[in-house]
Amino acid sequence: MSDKRGLLVVISGPSGVGKTTITHQLVQRLGAVFSVSMTTRPKTAADTEGVDYYFVDTERFERAIADGELLEWAKVFTNYYGTPRGPVEHELHEGRDVILEIDVVGAEQIRKSMPDALAIFVNPPSEEELLRRLRARAREGEDVIQRRFSEAKREMQQARECGAYDHFIVNENLDEAINHAYQLVTDHKAAV
Repeated sequence: MSDKRGLLVVISGPSGVGKTTITHQLVQRLGAVFSVSMTTRPKTAADTEGVDYYFVDTERFERAIADGELLEWAKVFTNYYGTPRGPVEHELHEGRDVILEIDVVGAEQIRKSMPDALAIFVNPPSEEELLRRLRARAREGEDVIQRRFSEAKREMQQARECGAYDHFIVNENLDEAINHAYQLVTDHKAAV
């Protein structure tokens, strides 16, 4: 066990902004632990249990809510998503930094339950660039892209207004955004 508690880092941002790439780079550079979420969404062939998610049924998830086993949770459309408290607390207690990639609602819950967490929101350089990136992924039809774009604009406004975030960074250049996020984390750790 370490004498120094680990740091909980929250990374959020709209679809297409590059937050997953930034998160994975931070995990690697910091030697941090990526927090695996619990979900009721069906497992796909591309998913690995315990790596991508912990896949559970609705009854198990609702029991976890009732028993206080989750740091944060939300129901998105018909599926639940949440962060199991036990593994995060264990890693922090052992002195390891933990990174959560979650939405704004989750970040607001984390801010209340773990106010010492460092929360970073990743913005696109502009709404137009975000729309271009969503289209460039070529994974979805225009109707889905427009829905994601509308949700992204709402989420960016909510992030600005909710008070859950310590820092906002702009991902205009991915390497610079990664370096900026890394610097924010290392500066924060040096100050505490």
